[in-house]
Amino acid sequence: MSKKRWIYMILTIILLTIEVLIALFIHDDFVRPYIGDVLVVMVIYTFIRIFVPEKVKMLPSYILCFAVLVEVLQYFRIVEALGLQDNRFFRVLIGSVFDMKDIICYAVGCILIVAGQIVYKLRRKAKERKEEKSK
Repeated sequence: MSKKRWIYMILTIILLTIEVLIALFIHDDFVRPYIGDVLVVMVIYTFIRIFVPEKVKMLPSYILCFAVLVEVLQYFRIVEALGLQDNRFFRVLIGSVFDMKDIICYAVGCILIVAGQIVYKLRRKAKERKEEKSK
């Protein structure tokens, strides 16, 4: 497995662990509803990058569209429509309450992903320039 895949796997495990810890132990009005939603798109991104290690230019946008779709399905009470309202796992996984603030949090998460990509690219270019000058 390539180094990139390992890095994304480790990041996925770390982020997923943070998400689970937030879900299990934090019951406040900020971290759980907002930070958790920002992190969930990052978990999805790093998980996909395990299998697609080369950059997919629009991946953050695709993830945002997916997250918005899930949120819209919550508006239409998809959990009840599927008969899963008594299953806690699916109620938590899919969600059961539409909230526009969740969509904003997903967008913030995707913006942070793009910002991270830009920072990584700039640092890599600076390192390459520095290596060229030292030759």
